Amino acid sequence: MTPMMMRRGIASGAGVVLLSLMGTGYSHTRILPRAAGAARGGPAVPVSREVAQLRAQRTRLRATLRQKTPRGAWIVIDQTHNRLRLMRGSEQILEAPCSAGSGLVLREGEGKRVWTFDTPRGYFRVLSKLEKPVWRKPDWAFVEEGEPIPKNPGDRLEYGVLGEYALYFGDGYMIHGTLYERLIGRPVSHGCIRLGREPLREVYRSAPLGTPVFIY
Repeated sequence: MTPMMMRRGIASGAGVVLLSLMGTGYSHTRILPRAAGAARGGPAVPVSREVAQLRAQRTRLRATLRQKTPRGAWIVIDQTHNRLRLMRGSEQILEAPCSAGSGLVLREGEGKRVWTFDTPRGYFRVLSKLEKPVWRKPDWAFVEEGEPIPKNPGDRLEYGVLGEYALYFGDGYMIHGTLYERLIGRPVSHGCIRLGREPLREVYRSAPLGTPVFIY
């Protein structure tokens, strides 16, 4: 195609577009920027004033957040993503993968007991701390393993499976170690929070009794 033919083609195409727009009643009007608020049908508010209001609101929210943030150590657990954070005031001391409840359901038998292995959500506190904790196996542990439930309380005790430390935060739930560190970061526990060895040591050392624990 020659340059002359290309120019004719472009001119022809532009003419078609122009005619089609004219045929639909199209008209071109320049739209000028409107003040914030006018676009919503309300009185026009200068953009600078609206920005100032948002900044003031942000300042108030930050002040409220600082007031509600615990001053000492506190623990926050995101069980959806299996992450534990150890905080001191607004400073993050530690972030580590953890394992929360699997959500699996265990049934003892037809019409009998049912257990759901969920981690509770809400606000708790560290109620007690133990070195070299001993696990007192509950009934569901024997049901899960297909073993008879023992009558002798001593037969429920199992040593070494909870790691070096445990921090209890109520109703039998605790933050503890595990023999299966390769599974840390997955939701595989029976409701407790499992941590790797080094993060557990730091949490145990830094979180005194009464430390707030937030789980969501």
